[in-house]
Amino acid sequence: MAQSFKSEGDSSPSGAPVARQAWLMLSLATAGFAVNFWAWALLSPLGPRFKDSLDLSSFEQSLLVAVPVVVGSLGRIPVGALTDRFGGQVMLPIVSATTIVPVLYLGVAGHSSLPALLVGGFFLGIGGTAFAVGVPFVNAWFPPERRGLAIGVFGAGMGGTALSALTTVRLVDAHSMATPFLITAAVLAAYAAAAALLLRDAPGRTVPTEPLARRLAATARLGITWQASALYAVAFGGYVAFSVYLPTYLKTGYGLTQADAANRMAGFVVLAVAMRPVGGWLSDRLGPVRVLAGSLAVVVAGAVVQSFTPPLAAVGTLAFLAMAAALGAGSGAAFALVALLTPAAQVGSVTGVVGAAGGLGGFLPPLVMGSLYGEYGTYAAGLALLAVVAAAALAYTLTGVRSAVRDDDRTSPPMHPNGMSGSGSLQA
Repeated sequence: MAQSFKSEGDSSPSGAPVARQAWLMLSLATAGFAVNFWAWALLSPLGPRFKDSLDLSSFEQSLLVAVPVVVGSLGRIPVGALTDRFGGQVMLPIVSATTIVPVLYLGVAGHSSLPALLVGGFFLGIGGTAFAVGVPFVNAWFPPERRGLAIGVFGAGMGGTALSALTTVRLVDAHSMATPFLITAAVLAAYAAAAALLLRDAPGRTVPTEPLARRLAATARLGITWQASALYAVAFGGYVAFSVYLPTYLKTGYGLTQADAANRMAGFVVLAVAMRPVGGWLSDRLGPVRVLAGSLAVVVAGAVVQSFTPPLAAVGTLAFLAMAAALGAGSGAAFALVALLTPAAQVGSVTGVVGAAGGLGGFLPPLVMGSLYGEYGTYAAGLALLAVVAAAALAYTLTGVRSAVRDDDRTSPPMHPNGMSGSGSLQA
């Protein structure tokens, strides 16, 4: 059974003001997340262009945009554990600076063949690990009753993918293939320098002393690790899958131009990003189980509607926008659940595993969609499969996850002067 633990910074009563420095650290971490996600998503908008110029199959194109996702996802496991040990003020500048190398490689020399793109995309995945640094960093700065909102705001940094969608193709068309990569590398360098100077870990941050392997084993024994992983694989995985594959889907399925498809994908991303802090805020007030259940129900309905390939004007657009809002809110609620049930010293490790699950959840759908379209000439089966998976996650949320939250509520001791437990404001 998972229980809530508190760090030294968690003792403020519900409703007490959060220190100004906490909001500054949240802003800096969110900016870093956005910049690294911008780099992480550079290949996605260019997928259709590479398909034409390199004569790629649908599966090869899907593999190209999916490789950074899977590497960035699996890399979150060790990076999250390292963040528990060394803190975000060390790890976030390192991740940002390291990501510069594959960005420059892809811009200067790595875009002329599929093998070169795959190598660059593999190391580009490092940018995706920034998420596993930011969540424990932000979590330590805020009291339990504010963590849903705080982590939701941080999660809005995934809007870096929208920056990529809105600018990458335009910059290539206006200048050269290297331009968006060089600009992104410069921004990463500026952020890494600023973060090294300004980021500070929260006072009283719990620092684990056990070896990495033992901490990861302890993380695997926590129920919340696998509960949140399953839900985040659907919510954030669905967001990632659409953000990397939607331009291809719209171009192939509806005959849109590359620029129009990229713009529509950016709209999907912006709405999902805006709804992520809303999902965290609602979880602070209504409970993450209720928010997750509502979000997953909307995803089921939207996927069913879109599986019939309705006209894009009105029906198709509304279905995609509804799913974007639901996936964003559900992603925020999933990490409100992590903040609710995870011991303070293990937030980074749990975040790494849960973040990996979310990224892997985004890795498989583009490959499945590309394979199914190549075999049957339609995306209907892939969207129907999404509806089935979301329905299963909804059932699990209303049974196993709800039970775990109620058990935690019964076992958590009071932590605030008003008698409310540290997780009371997050109860389902």
